[in-house]
Amino acid sequence: MSYEKAAHWFEPKNKLFAQQVGFTCPPHDFDAAPSDFLRMAPRSVGVHGRMLHLPDYRHRLDQRKQNFGLLEEFVHCMANNGVDVCGQVGSNWVHASGLGVDGIRDFCERMSDTYQTRFHMAGYAMVEALRELNVERVALNAAYHHPDWWQGTVGFLREAGFDVLWAGNFHDQGWFGSQQEVNDCIWCFDGDLAEKSFAYVADKAPQADAYLINGMCNFRSGPDGLAERPVHLETRLEEMLGKPVVGHDTALYWAMFRTLGLAPTTSQGRLLSSLPGQGILP
Repeated sequence: MSYEKAAHWFEPKNKLFAQQVGFTCPPHDFDAAPSDFLRMAPRSVGVHGRMLHLPDYRHRLDQRKQNFGLLEEFVHCMANNGVDVCGQVGSNWVHASGLGVDGIRDFCERMSDTYQTRFHMAGYAMVEALRELNVERVALNAAYHHPDWWQGTVGFLREAGFDVLWAGNFHDQGWFGSQQEVNDCIWCFDGDLAEKSFAYVADKAPQADAYLINGMCNFRSGPDGLAERPVHLETRLEEMLGKPVVGHDTALYWAMFRTLGLAPTTSQGRLLSSLPGQGILP
């Protein structure tokens, strides 16, 4: 495809914000990523979100594969509107695609080159982040993910060269009696489950170099019981475990900040804290 990003978007005076960021998320999810990213970003950053539109979406892996092309539509739309970097929320899209680790890397590079707008996928950002941290052995807190979801993530990580010592979701860990009980929580859980579940995973895999959490789980741990994603909890969890804690949200934000040459203005865990705050686009 031949595409030329509008020349006026390369002139800073024509942009609402010095750094413009776009997110997309699966259908039928009100996603926290735009809010989370904006709350930790410098004032020069503006954020826009765009949900993928599939009226009959049922969170099935085959639906992700069948509608993978919607991601290109998203990047195309964001590029037309002057976005500098795009992020795809949701860890399952990389392994559901069937493209493999190298295929996903090539897809992200093609989108970035074609639309002159850097594109990051959460599932591949995790691979990049773990390589940056120079870890080899990991354990996965699979949170609410169905077995075929988190098993796909494990397969993707292993294909990328990581030794996954242990993986299991909240049902496997014994906090819920069935997967349906997990599903009924609609991705949002009591705040104390974050520490309890990570303590369980650490006990199962004490030799891990880093502990991971799948997907975009939410815990009622903020002020007034506000649901918060792992990126808000990583500092406390790392203090408890003594090792890096990386969620797919953390990895995606890290990749996007790195593209912008920026760093969070808030106190974060090891991965995000490793970013030098340059304050300019590379």
